[in-house]
Amino acid sequence: MAVSAACPAFQLGRPRYDQSSFLGRLKHFVEIIDPSTLFVSERRLTECINLLDDFKRGTLPPGVSDLQLWEAQKVKQAIIHPDTGEKIFMPFRMSGYVPFGTPIVVGLLLPNQTVVSTIFWQWLNQSHNACVNYSNRNATKPTPTSTFLQGYFGAVTSAVSLAVGLNVLIQKANRLSPATRMIIQRLIPFPAVASANICNVGLMRHIELSEGVDVLDGNGNVLGSSKIAAKHAIMETAFTRVVLPMPIFVLPPIVMSYLEKLPLLQTNRRLLLPIHSLVCLATFSLSLPLAISLFPQMSQIDVSQLEPEIAMATDCKVVTYNKGL
Repeated sequence: MAVSAACPAFQLGRPRYDQSSFLGRLKHFVEIIDPSTLFVSERRLTECINLLDDFKRGTLPPGVSDLQLWEAQKVKQAIIHPDTGEKIFMPFRMSGYVPFGTPIVVGLLLPNQTVVSTIFWQWLNQSHNACVNYSNRNATKPTPTSTFLQGYFGAVTSAVSLAVGLNVLIQKANRLSPATRMIIQRLIPFPAVASANICNVGLMRHIELSEGVDVLDGNGNVLGSSKIAAKHAIMETAFTRVVLPMPIFVLPPIVMSYLEKLPLLQTNRRLLLPIHSLVCLATFSLSLPLAISLFPQMSQIDVSQLEPEIAMATDCKVVTYNKGL
């Protein structure tokens, strides 16, 4: 097989790009969230899985290139959960996060929100987030339905309470000018969503803190379950969930406050919603890969930081665990 700088030699289960650098992780996750994988047929998915199985068994047909193998792995990683081996429901895949999440973001950022509309959009957003978090979790340990429901209701409650509370405070702030009040009201979704996202990840995955997550040696062998690695995984995921909504809920309101003053939009108010939607889509599309690239999905941790029983079970200096997305 021909190998070039643009297409390195294929390694089964390993990322195509260097995960020790932010740029390498960014390239990796841009592929993972590629919306085109949402349209992969069942036949194409089966072909990709079979091709990777042939590579693993050493029975690869002649003429298959490294690029074809990388593409096959990209398709499988976008659709199949790495721990369960099962298909992730389309709206809850990372590749579906932007297409299915953008309408919710647009709703959250609509001006002149009522209490009812605020509650509805916050509920819908956290419902989507809860399903995405659950579908892309570290699944080396089973998660009871009660844990999912606990995280779901905790996130919804925190998001709705904070968003409604802030809206009420702003409405009572008589000293603010109407323009200032509108800008602040548009920024309210960010602290509500960010705090709820932390709650969502923590409650949805708190069972990992008590049972741990599997840690692997350099050959992919399970060394044991580590509560310390689980803590790192949850903290890293929660941090990305705070960074992710920052540009999504801050930039569009600022951009729209300027665009709305343009003569074109002053005379054509019907264009406001489509332009607002496009601004949200562009911001979301840029923010998602940047946020999840902060940490590699298969994170590493020094054995010296883990539990003594795991440290004694291997000669490896560093072990790997699935952080989740």
